[in-house]
Amino acid sequence: MKKLLQSSLVVAAMFGASFSVHAQATAAGQGSVQSKIAMCIGCHGIPGYQATFPEVHKVPMIAGQNAKYIATALTAYAKGDRKHPTMRGIAQTLSEQDIADISAYYEKQAVVPAVPETPAAPSAQVSALLTKGACASCHGANFSKPIDGSYPKIAGQHADYLLVALKSYQTEGNPVVGRSNAIMAGQVKQFSHAELKAISGYLASLPGELRTVPQSKFR
Repeated sequence: MKKLLQSSLVVAAMFGASFSVHAQATAAGQGSVQSKIAMCIGCHGIPGYQATFPEVHKVPMIAGQNAKYIATALTAYAKGDRKHPTMRGIAQTLSEQDIADISAYYEKQAVVPAVPETPAAPSAQVSALLTKGACASCHGANFSKPIDGSYPKIAGQHADYLLVALKSYQTEGNPVVGRSNAIMAGQVKQFSHAELKAISGYLASLPGELRTVPQSKFR
């Protein structure tokens, strides 16, 4: 009986120690992610926050965005395929694991009901532009279900950000502005800025799965 009691105490102690270690590791992991997103929340954690470069526009909503896309974008900023001084400076400080952790965090940060499979019909003008650009072929019929996770959800995204992003694919020879993507460049170079604005306005009007989750830098 004494030996049985001693064995039970040992097992209980081992279980308690294991649970304590697990809890500490979990807390450390959460703290690690929080430290990694510290540079992100100053812009992406403030609803309606506006950037001023290369022109005034709302920063994109990234909560609920595909993790694979976020990782692809951060890697492109780090390599200079996406030209943006602030984003490049941040992305270059991140390891591959940092990028993976940040991307996974934001994908799960805002989980909202899936949007309707069929979006509201655009005007005849916008419909023709979307068909010409073959936008749904990559971003999905409702623009929230891209055919690959490396493509972004764009339904409901800020119109002014979408316009800035689309124009950046048209930009060439600028050392601080522009995005290198042959597919997107080929599509957007067909359009005037007014046409891109019309496309952006329609996409922004759709129900989307993207959000800005308020966060404070002071924790």
